[in-house]
Amino acid sequence: MDVNRLISMFMSIFMKKIVNIAVNKGVEYAASRGKPEAAMTDAERAQAQAGREMAARSKQIRAATRRFF
Repeated sequence: MDVNRLISMFMSIFMKKIVNIAVNKGVEYAASRGKPEAAMTDAERAQAQAGREMAARSKQIRAATRRFF
């Protein structure tokens, strides 16, 4: 196997993991609006939890879609 192809393959795997981590952190930050859990009101906490649940559902849908295509 060509060295360039190996490097490209490993970089692709590495970048997918980094992007996945970044997207997850971004969704969590957006759901909590950048506030720590202790500084949130009950309504903000409920809204952040709903955002996290929606993100989890979208991940499930994304995984199911990948299986079909």
